[in-house]
Amino acid sequence: MKKILISVLFIFLKGLGQDENSFKFSKTITELELSNLLYEYSSDYFEGRGTGQKGQKKAVEFLKNYYIKEGISPGKNSENYFQPFSASIVRQNGSYKRLKLDEDGEIKSENVISIIKGSIYPEQYIVLSAHLDGSGFNMGEIYNSADDNGSGTVALLEIAQAFKLAEKNGHGPKRSIVFLHFSAEENGLIGSEFYVKNPLYDLKNTVVNLNLDMIGRIDPKRVDKNQNYIYLIGSNRLSNDLHNISEKVNSKTEKLILDYTYNSPNDPNRFYERSDHWNFAKNNIPVIFYFSGTHEDYHKPTDTADKIEYKLLKKRTKLIFHTIWEIANRDQTISLK
Repeated sequence: MKKILISVLFIFLKGLGQDENSFKFSKTITELELSNLLYEYSSDYFEGRGTGQKGQKKAVEFLKNYYIKEGISPGKNSENYFQPFSASIVRQNGSYKRLKLDEDGEIKSENVISIIKGSIYPEQYIVLSAHLDGSGFNMGEIYNSADDNGSGTVALLEIAQAFKLAEKNGHGPKRSIVFLHFSAEENGLIGSEFYVKNPLYDLKNTVVNLNLDMIGRIDPKRVDKNQNYIYLIGSNRLSNDLHNISEKVNSKTEKLILDYTYNSPNDPNRFYERSDHWNFAKNNIPVIFYFSGTHEDYHKPTDTADKIEYKLLKKRTKLIFHTIWEIANRDQTISLK
């Protein structure tokens, strides 16, 4: 009996230690770093990061250099962190409209990909994604695209840094974590479509996709005026297991209101089909789309870094970090419904 009690206590403490490390390394995600990164990434220097435009090329170099600085490896078979693609896109009424994905297309762009390899299940992949492009330089104005999607991009960078610090301190993830920045999302989810058709990591071994797109503001249309929230879309569409993990992690960590307003299959906004996670969901890969809602500056030049709610952005980013930590380190993989 004594041996059984000791074994049970060891298992309990082992689990507790993992949670303690999750909290420990989540503290490296700060308002200051998120703010500094976002003010830079959504500055005029990047000219709105429009697909194929000069500013977008600067953006992918910025992301690549960040991963190099943090010592995070490039994705397998990438071209020094880049996955190039081209697409036929034309400009209509000051904005880009997609025609088709095409190797001989008019617009050349690239996804950015890096990885922290798992220590026990290296061939199982958790994909964390955010689109790197913005609305670009249109009609003589720069659309800085701070929330859409500078907010998701810098959150992803902070999460990557936290996991790398954990690895350096002997607490690397059991499963591999792939950090994927998609281009041409604004043109019709082109970058993510190209990736799932040309995956650098086998989709059959891709456990889950967590996608971050517009997580830095407050939805003015939300009936519940409590600002301590995040919209979750898709968490239970393909996997009740993923949904339950997400709920339990939140209850133990950031205690945000997990709002499923836009998760209904009958949602007229159809947000489930409007960001890069959709291309993973179509391939039967469980997803969570993290989103804080649209606002009066959506797709306008006024979407600027000074309007971001950085305290909330930090909490949302930490929740995503904790969720990945749990998925990456649990013994069981995510099960489908």
